[in-house]
Formats: sequence, structure tokens, C-alpha cells
Amino acid sequence: MDCRTCHSVNAMKLLGRLLVLQVISTFPFTSTLAQSAVEQWGRFEVTLPHSFSGNSFKAVDLSATFVGHDTSYVVSGFYDGNDTFKIRFMPQQSGRWNYTTASNVSELNEKTGSFECVKATGKNHGMVRVSETYHFRYDDGTQYYPFGTTAYAWTHMNHAVQETTLKALTSSGFNKVRMSVFPHGSVEPELFPFPAREVKRDSSGKENHAWDFERFNPAFFKQLEKRIDDLGKIGIEADLILFHPYDEKRWGFDVLPPEVNNRYVRYVTARLSAFRNIWWSMANEFDYVRTRSREEWDLLSKTVVETDPYGHLCSIHGSTAHYYEYWKPEFTHASIQDEAPVMDFGHATLLRNAYAKPVIYDEVCYEGDLDRRWGRLSGEEMSYFVWMGVLGGTYVTHGESYKPSNDEATLFIRDGGKFRGKSWQRIAFLRKLLEEGPGPLEIADVGRDHRTAIAGKGYYLVYFGKKMKDSWLFNLPVKSGRFAGAKPGTRFKVEIIDTWEMTIETCPVTFEVSRPNDYRLHDKNFNKVRLPLKPYQALRITEIP
Repeated sequence: MDCRTCHSVNAMKLLGRLLVLQVISTFPFTSTLAQSAVEQWGRFEVTLPHSFSGNSFKAVDLSATFVGHDTSYVVSGFYDGNDTFKIRFMPQQSGRWNYTTASNVSELNEKTGSFECVKATGKNHGMVRVSETYHFRYDDGTQYYPFGTTAYAWTHMNHAVQETTLKALTSSGFNKVRMSVFPHGSVEPELFPFPAREVKRDSSGKENHAWDFERFNPAFFKQLEKRIDDLGKIGIEADLILFHPYDEKRWGFDVLPPEVNNRYVRYVTARLSAFRNIWWSMANEFDYVRTRSREEWDLLSKTVVETDPYGHLCSIHGSTAHYYEYWKPEFTHASIQDEAPVMDFGHATLLRNAYAKPVIYDEVCYEGDLDRRWGRLSGEEMSYFVWMGVLGGTYVTHGESYKPSNDEATLFIRDGGKFRGKSWQRIAFLRKLLEEGPGPLEIADVGRDHRTAIAGKGYYLVYFGKKMKDSWLFNLPVKSGRFAGAKPGTRFKVEIIDTWEMTIETCPVTFEVSRPNDYRLHDKNFNKVRLPLKPYQALRITEIP
């Protein structure tokens, strides 16, 4: 073999390796096709072609064991249509990973391979997890404050509306979206999670489907996956609602038999668990799904948690003040629908203390102009509710429900589209304030002072809400949550925050606290902060080193 032949053979071998890597691996958020490595918390994909004579969705069992230098994961595979089986894996640590498949089909069994996992870069912070009992952090330790919005069926809308929604979310400041797998609303989607055995039209032209619940529609899930990845690119978590009661006898997805529900959640977790920006919401308003018992919800929740090898966040959501047993181990946090806890000072923190878990008030009514009482908050009220929740060490999800005014307008909480309200900008402003601080907020003196929150030694936020004041006598609680309190002689700077106008003005006075007096720390000269006589004012008080 001469030198030219040797180079030609080596080149062909290299090309073959690169083609194999391109076939079996996906690298979300990058455009380089010939990489031989996956980022930590990225997604590695094994593709196995095979033509199976039976029902590949039901009859084929497929999994793989991924082994790192000191840990291993067993990951379920799935059938992706077109004689293609896939296994997806999200490496939790860098280094070399080896895998071996297992299947009841010999052609898919004991397939082996390996890949290199490199450290995460850029905005890849990993998955969101519970931190400090009541809050959240990414895997890499970056603090995560859930400032979410709601667009239940945005992935079921036409392409133009979906793109408009993504554009709106990109500049919104939101970092979480509550969204449904199953369709809902007035629009007939192009794709459904199950294939139709038969489609008939009634006298009005409406389509009626006879579904094949023995199979899934991979095209539907590929579309959903694309949008989840699109959200990931702009730093947004997909709070994915697995079930809901809004079918209204159109498609029958709210009355599926238990065995179909079980297959469905297993298929979803096999396909989607390797997406790092996924949260599981077992249901929206679970108690309105009349055909399902509490025991069935428990079983489905356990199935999701057991089949997700990475431990994504998981919760379930009920109708107003209809709470689940959130202390159960399957649930990482409480997803609450109830505006009462954020209407008055001091109430938001009560559920947090009861469950000893993070609390997200995922529905406190919506900003809008609907006739329904849940959809007619003003922008000021929506913003106020979010502030009240955050002040208490909890979190509040936004929603917009303005009536569509023309052919292009949509009901955002259902369809997505453009934001038309005023609270979303104020919520983005609050998120920026929190991210500039040393950490998450909690009430400093939980039993007595419900307006003063603390985020670290020498860092306070005081919120006046709807109350209008022309001045405020400087005073802080002696108690400081889990942080060390201020000592006599400590000096503070005060900034006046107009939470509606989104302005911050520094008070010209420097304050110095004296000895405690009846559990309060006052300025030694009893100085006051001059305030505008307006609602929705707040103070940021920081210790001067």
C-alpha cells in the first residue's frame, strides 16, 4: 500500500467516525455537526434502526445503561417511527461515558458505544433543583428565581403564532412557561399525540377522530421537542402540564383509560427527560378531571418520578384553594392556584412553612379584561400579587387574558402571541432586583413584620404595597430570619423603588442604627425617608461596609 492509498484509507475511516457521531449524537444549542463530545447537561442520542413486525410502541422494551467514572444511569428508550428507535441521555458529569443497550429484541440488544462529556459553557447551567428548602438553583450553583408566565396551548397554534410567542418571550424577562402537552382551546391543531384510525366530519364540518391509543404520533412529539429546545435557547424552563380537564369532549384525552395514561407518561418521560429545561406538572386543575381518583394521580406521579432518571422538578396543580398533599416525596414543590395568600401581607409564607418546600402560586388570577373574575386583574394588581409572593419567600406566575380584538390577537394564557398588558415589564424589573441581590428573600421577622424581607446580612427590601406614605421612619426588625442582625452603629444606604414606574432613587441621608428598642432598630437620630405619596413603593436597604 503506497502513501497515497494509506492517506485515502485513513481519511475514509475518519469520515466514517464523524458520520457515526453525527447519526448517534445530538448537540442542542450548537451548530457544529462533527463534534465528538457532548456538554455536561447536554443531550446524547443513540439511534438504532430496526424494522419490527409488531407494534413497536407496545411490544418492544428498550433501555441503555450509561456508566461514568463513578456512577451509572439506566435510561429508557422509545420508538420514534420510521423503523427508528432512540435512547436519549443527559450526562450529569464530565468525562467518558460508556453505554450498553438492553432489549427484548435481539437486534437492539447489547449495542455498545461511548462518548466524551465536556464541561458546560455559556448559558448552560444545568437543571433547576430545589435549594435551601424553599428556593431553587441550577446544577452549577447559579440562583434561579422562577418568574413564569402561562401559555397553555401555544405549541398547538399555527407556525406564525408560535414564532410570535417565542419572540415575545425572548424579550419578556420570564424564565418559565406553563404549557400543556394535550391540546386545548378553540383551535384545531395540525398534530395530535395519537394517530387517528378514522376522521369523520359532522354536518357542521367539525372533525371527529377515532384515535389509535395503542400507538403514538412521533411527529407531534418532535414538534413539541423543537419548541422545548427553542425555550431552552432563551433560558426558559418548560413547566410541562401532562394532563388537563379542558378537552370539553372534543378529543377525549381527559378520559383515557388507566393503561393508556400509564403508557403515555412513560413515553413522555423516555422522550423528554433528557431535556434539561423540563419540569413535570402532573395536571392543571387535577380535581376537575372527574374520571381520575386521588390514588390514580398518586400512581401516575410515582411513575413519572421513577421513569425520569435525572429528578426533574415535579408538582401537581388544583383549582382554587384545592391543594394536593405536597409533602409526598414525588413532589419537589407546591404548585398552587389561590390568590388569597398574596392579597394580604404575611399570608404568602404560611403554605411555605406548612409544606417545608418551595411554593409557586401558579395562578393568582390573570391580568386582563374578561368577564370572568379570574381573568380581569389590572396590571397593577397582577404586579402587586407577584411582589407579595416574592416578599414572603415564595413565587408567583403571571398570566394575561385580554380579549382578542382582531384576527391576529390571541388570548395569551391559552394561545400565546404578543403581550398586551403592563405587568410583565414590572415583573421583569422585579426579577432584575432579585438577581442583583445576595440571594432569595424571606420575611425577616415572620411573626411580627410582614413588610420587611431580608436576602442576606445587611440587605433588606421593604414593600408598602397599596399603602401611600409621604415618609417612613427608618426602622428594621431585630430579628433577621436566618441571617445575623444589624448591630448598633451599623450604617445603611436606602434606595426608593417605584415598582410601577420602575425607577430607583437614592435617599440622600445615611442612616445609623442605635440599640434595639422593643425589637426594632431605629436610626440614632430618628431620621425618616421621604417618600412620594403614591402606591407600590419599596425600599432597598443595604449595609454600608
